[in-house]
Amino acid sequence: METLVVIVHVIAAIAIIALVLLQQGKGADAGAAFGSGASQTVFGASGSGNFLTRTTTIVAVVFFVTSLVLAIFARQYSVGAGFDSDAPVVNPALLQEMQQQSDIPQVSAPASGSDIPVVPDSQ
Repeated sequence: METLVVIVHVIAAIAIIALVLLQQGKGADAGAAFGSGASQTVFGASGSGNFLTRTTTIVAVVFFVTSLVLAIFARQYSVGAGFDSDAPVVNPALLQEMQQQSDIPQVSAPASGSDIPVVPDSQ
């Protein structure tokens, strides 16, 4: 199901790009009034604007719906079963192993009257 939504989403994205590139800007209407723009239309002198505008609107709605559906899928996969959603997932064995393999020397508490921490010799 998710694969189908992703495929429709990608097709809708490509279709939006193509439809927007096919449309003429608002400034092109002035040139079309003097006869230069009507010969370049694919769907006739007046039909291209409505057809492309409606198609772009439909494809944009499909794109937004698939975006929301993919966000819902992503949320379902991000929440683990049996875990508190606010708590991080921690592997205690891995943390213990990382602390044992750490090359960072452990710093002891400063001696009384001194503000400088003491690092023990690594030898």
